[in-house]
Amino acid sequence: MISHEDLLNARIMIVDDKEENVQLLEQMLQKQGYTSILGISDSRDVIELYPGYLPDVVLLDINMPHLDGFEVLRQIKDFDAEDIPPVLILTAQQDRDTMLKALESGARDFLSKPFDRVEALCRIRNVIEVRHSQNQIRNQKDILEKMVQERTQELNETRLEIIRRLGLAAEYRDNETGLHIIRMSKMSQIIGLGAGMLPSEAELLLNASPMHDIGKIGIPDRVLIKPGKLDAEEWEIMKTHAAIGGEMLKGHSSPLLKMAQDVAISHHEKWDGSGYPHGLKGEEIPLVGRVCAVADVFDALTSTRPYKKAWPIQEAVDLIVKDKGTHFDPKLVEVFHNKLDDLIMIKELHSEP
Repeated sequence: MISHEDLLNARIMIVDDKEENVQLLEQMLQKQGYTSILGISDSRDVIELYPGYLPDVVLLDINMPHLDGFEVLRQIKDFDAEDIPPVLILTAQQDRDTMLKALESGARDFLSKPFDRVEALCRIRNVIEVRHSQNQIRNQKDILEKMVQERTQELNETRLEIIRRLGLAAEYRDNETGLHIIRMSKMSQIIGLGAGMLPSEAELLLNASPMHDIGKIGIPDRVLIKPGKLDAEEWEIMKTHAAIGGEMLKGHSSPLLKMAQDVAISHHEKWDGSGYPHGLKGEEIPLVGRVCAVADVFDALTSTRPYKKAWPIQEAVDLIVKDKGTHFDPKLVEVFHNKLDDLIMIKELHSEP
């Protein structure tokens, strides 16, 4: 319910070409205690003064020179069609057509001339209370929308954190610190943007790529953490992690999980068709898989592992360039080369302790 103070602080705009009518209404409202009243006797001034005043109610004459009340109403609606204040029509005309036209134009009520003081004050109070109720509903709606947005953001962040931690779980099983997936995912985003992905798509890739090796969870320890070189049988077992990852992530409508599945199952495919698990060739391989292949290999080569030393940057770059058109998408190798400074910066920012 509107407080008495809020009621009297309501902004009231009076528009009537008869100065005596404006003064009469101003005096009537001031005696009642209203504190914010703007009287206008030239209807052409309304659109200039309206934005700076933003009235809570408009008392509007119909028959005026220059711009009649209907034209003023149109201007107000043009200014902000979503938030038109209640309009009280001031008129001596009681004919049905005029009243209907006013209502159809957006008017809420009428004040008949000559004004009856008690009736005028009651009608004005009523429309101010309506306006206050509208504002309360709008404010409550804004608060609820903000709460929904905050909750949605919280859920999205929680979902992304779960995905990152699942990716970390797979890396830890492979004797990794977890920094590999941070570097690899950020590199994938950079290469994806360079390849023409939309910023929103590249950000999705940033959040999906940590799941690229999630299938390693399904690889036996005797193979996954074997200190020496894998034999032929063990290598075949190791290669199944891509298909396992794709199987783990399939079947959900989330764009993030769909992309994560594409990455998991295709990041070991090769441009010439010699990769696994399906031997896809060229652009049969999803773009996100081709992007992640470059980022994954570059970071793996230049990182220290229990079974190998880190390669120098230039040697890793030379290998990727050499494998252009066989292992890697030729266009993405060009992007990789163009973005090399950014990729090296990512390695430095997220280097192993």
